[in-house]
Amino acid sequence: MTRVLEGAALAQHIEQAVPGAVVRWQAGDVWVHPEKLAQVCWVLKKEPLLAFDYLAAVTAIDYIEHFELVYHLVSIQHNHSAVLKVLAYGREAPTVPSVVEVWQGADLQEREVWDLMGVAFDGHPNLKRILTWEGFPGHPLRKDHLGA
Repeated sequence: MTRVLEGAALAQHIEQAVPGAVVRWQAGDVWVHPEKLAQVCWVLKKEPLLAFDYLAAVTAIDYIEHFELVYHLVSIQHNHSAVLKVLAYGREAPTVPSVVEVWQGADLQEREVWDLMGVAFDGHPNLKRILTWEGFPGHPLRKDHLGA
């Protein structure tokens, strides 16, 4: 069974490698500053003690005042997992850095989040809609979509 890394331990690793990156942690989750996301992800993948070589999922939650992006990471080598989170503010153009260069598997997942939630991924090589069509009005999973 995959072991979940404790948030405090993961936050400590991140802070040592990327000072000032961690916002907070709890249980198995660590929140990082969006501007440091890509750098933190490279560390999580390349650090031999962590070796998060697999990005299982990228998703987003709409809290109206902000979006929370959730990254589920797995190390196949060490059989452990972690959850990394980032907050994106604003309704008009929320943006976080893309992690496609770290994990190629982020490609379609970031496009899905963009399409359905409207969170853009800066540096994504092909950020276009994947489930709705170009010209679709808005982003259908937002709480404010079509007056919902």
